[in-house]
Amino acid sequence: MFEGCGDAELLALMGDAQQAERAAFARQLMAVGRFAQRRMEQMSGENDFFCVDDWEVIAAEIGAELGISRGRASSQMRYGTTLLERFPKLGEVFLAGRVDFRVIAATIFRTDLIADKDVLAKIDAELAAKAPSWNKLSREKVTELVDWMVIEADPEAVRVARQRDLDRHIEVQPGQNGMAEIWGSVRAPDAAAFDMKLNELAATVCPDDARTKTQRRADALTPLAAGSASMPCTCGSDECAAGGSEPKASQIVINVLAEAATVEGTSDRPGYLPGYGVLPAAMVTELAKNARLRPVAVPKDLVAEPHYRPSAALARFVRCRDLTCRWPGCDQPAVACDIDHTVPYPAGPTHPSNNKLYCRIHHLFKTFHAGPAGWTEIQIPDGTIVWISPRGRTYATPPIGAMFFPQLAIPTAALVLPNSPPPSPNRVLAMPTRKRTRAQDRAYRVERERAQNRARYDADPPPF
Repeated sequence: MFEGCGDAELLALMGDAQQAERAAFARQLMAVGRFAQRRMEQMSGENDFFCVDDWEVIAAEIGAELGISRGRASSQMRYGTTLLERFPKLGEVFLAGRVDFRVIAATIFRTDLIADKDVLAKIDAELAAKAPSWNKLSREKVTELVDWMVIEADPEAVRVARQRDLDRHIEVQPGQNGMAEIWGSVRAPDAAAFDMKLNELAATVCPDDARTKTQRRADALTPLAAGSASMPCTCGSDECAAGGSEPKASQIVINVLAEAATVEGTSDRPGYLPGYGVLPAAMVTELAKNARLRPVAVPKDLVAEPHYRPSAALARFVRCRDLTCRWPGCDQPAVACDIDHTVPYPAGPTHPSNNKLYCRIHHLFKTFHAGPAGWTEIQIPDGTIVWISPRGRTYATPPIGAMFFPQLAIPTAALVLPNSPPPSPNRVLAMPTRKRTRAQDRAYRVERERAQNRARYDADPPPF
C-alpha cells in the first residue's frame, strides 16, 4: 500500500487521515451527547438521588454499545453534552476535523466554572475562531490561552490549581514480563522514611549477596509489605546469619493463576496475575515455593449447591473464570466484584451456569434495570453472558479467565431455568442513595470554586 506515493503525497495523506480521525471522534462524541440529552428528557428524574441514577443508566447503555468502561462512557457523555449545550460553535469546527480532541478536553475543563450564558457565547465564538490554530501547542499552552480568555470575561471562573499537598498520590501500573511500575507524589517526611526503610532492609543481607543495592531495595518491598525487620539473603551459604531469614506471613493476599505443571516447574506456560498480566513461568514456580496453593475445581465436578452463598470452591472457580465484572466494557477486578445469580435465587440455583461476577454498580444496575421493561440477561454454560438492551441491541461478553486458560471455558451443566420472577415492589429500599443529586453536586462545586476565587481577589486584587 502507498508504494506509488511520493513523500509529499504521503505527508498529505497523513494530514487528511488525521483530520478524518478528529471528525470521526467528534461525530461519536456528538452522537453520545445527543443520545444522553434525549434519554434524560425521557426520564422522570425520580431516581436522581439513587446511586445508580438516570445518568448511570445511560452510561451503562453507551458503555455496552462502545465496549468502554462506565467511567469513559460518562466522560464522553459530559464532553458531548457540553459541546452541544455550551459550545455549539466550537463543536462545529470539531466536527469539521479542524480541532484536536485534547484541545477540546482542555477547553471544557478550564471553562467549567462559567455559568453566564452571554459569557459562554462570547468565549464559544472566540474559541471557534482560534482553537484550530492551537493543535500543535502543548496542553499547558492551550490551558494558558483559555485561562486568558476566561480571566478577561469572568475572573471568578478561572480554575486555580489545588495545593500540591492535596494532589499526593501513589500509582502502581502493570509493566511487562511480570514487572510493574510504581511512582507518585507524597509528603517529604513520608518519602524520607520510606527511602530509609528500603535502605535499612537492603542492608540486612551479608556482603556476599549477589544483588546490587538497587535490586535489593526493589526486593525489599516484599518484607516491607509483610512487616518484616529483615530480608532473606541470596548468598547460598549455610553459615550466613541472614540466609535463613524469611519474611513473616503477610495479611495481604494476591492471587496468581497458573497451571499445575507451571507451579511444579515442569512447564513453560506462563501464569497470570489479575490486573498486571502475564508472569513468566520461572517467576510463578519461584513464587509457589512459599505460597499457599489452592486448586481450582474442574468444571464437570461443580454441581448445584443448596444455599444462596456459593461454596469456596464454586466462588474460586467463578472468580478465576470471569476475572472481571461481566458487564460489557467493565474491567473491575474479581476481588472488587459480587457473585451474582443470573436468575435470582431461589428460582435460579447456585451453580456456575447461573453465577458470574458484577461490580457493585453493575450488580445494582442488573437488580434494578433488568426485567420485562428493561434489559434481558442470558448466561450460556461456557460462562458467556448475553445482554439485550431495551432497544433490542445485543452484547455478549465471554469470560476473560477462559481466554487465558481454555480449560475454564469447558461448559458447565446446561440448566433449564425459569424466567426471572417479577421484582419486589419494595426493592427500591435496597438502592443506596446520594446526599446530593449530580446537578446539585455540580452547582455546589462550581459555586465553591468561584467563592474561593472571590475571596482571593478580595484579599489580593489582581492588576486588571
